Amino acid sequence: MSALFTPLRLRGLEVRNRIFVSPMCQYSSHDGLPTDWHLVHLGSRAVGGAGLVMVEASAVTPEGRISPFDSGIWSEAHAAAFRPIARFLREHGAVPAIQIAHAGRKASTGRPWEGGRPIPPEAGGWRPIAPSAIPFSENHARPREMTADDIDAAVASFERAARLSVDAGFEAVEIHGAHGYLIHEFLSPHSNRRTDDHGGPFENRVRFPLRVVRAVRAAVPAERPVLVRISATDWAEGGWDIDQSVRFAALLKEAGVDLVDCSSGGAVSFAKVPVAPGYQVPFAERIRRETGIATGAVGLIAEARQAEEIIASGRADAVLLARAMLRDPYWPLRAARALGVEGPWPPQYLRAKE
Repeated sequence: MSALFTPLRLRGLEVRNRIFVSPMCQYSSHDGLPTDWHLVHLGSRAVGGAGLVMVEASAVTPEGRISPFDSGIWSEAHAAAFRPIARFLREHGAVPAIQIAHAGRKASTGRPWEGGRPIPPEAGGWRPIAPSAIPFSENHARPREMTADDIDAAVASFERAARLSVDAGFEAVEIHGAHGYLIHEFLSPHSNRRTDDHGGPFENRVRFPLRVVRAVRAAVPAERPVLVRISATDWAEGGWDIDQSVRFAALLKEAGVDLVDCSSGGAVSFAKVPVAPGYQVPFAERIRRETGIATGAVGLIAEARQAEEIIASGRADAVLLARAMLRDPYWPLRAARALGVEGPWPPQYLRAKE
């Protein structure tokens, strides 16, 4: 038996294995709408045997996009465009999931392969918003500090996006609370210097993130899971860290979150990240052990036996693969063979199985 290929139950949902396709920005949308690229990109990972396939960070407002080319889900038109993609994923055995997000102060930038530079309003961009008027780096625009009304509107936008995601056919919704985007910006003292009830001590900095979580949880049917991606540490002294992440994860569990997707970094440009295979797995392990919530491990997980050990040893409940899946959409089928178990081969491909 393989732990990696054991089904995972999250509320009323059964995922066929513990291999999740991590949300990966494709910078290939038009007005936030998915294109044929998304159908092929995401669909091939379902055909390739993944248990859950997650759509990239999809902005809850136009101004919440990382770039003008990002995916979004802020209108009925977006839900309609995603519907055939979600249907295809389900038809081929994968759970269709979506990550909903707001880029905060890191919004309005170009595609990475075109330099990723901030795009000013006069060039088709917009002025970002953030908890505090602190730019991400000296090359980024100074964001506008959010008012109380802005915060209320952001919560409402996440709730609307969650409802639209359900309407589009997604069976799991993940809230992006990592990588220096809006929710993480409220959590980290490096980006949140507010003096009202949303800044300062831990209890204030988690206030907006928890409001978003509760609103999304209320919008998603009780039988469907809600996930949250966090950056377990900023990798910078005086910032968000694993101890605060453990406290936060316990609050997420109380709020009805079903799995914490444990990534790290992204809050500041000067972080020192000790990148190595499986370097973020200890975060998932500790949060799972100390809070009892299910966790997902992510970050340079590339080998079948590495992924198997993470699940079999109880360090996490699922692994989320990004680069490995970009290199090989059929990674799960290859992993099954390496582990000596039956993979979820589509019947159209059975002639290539042996």
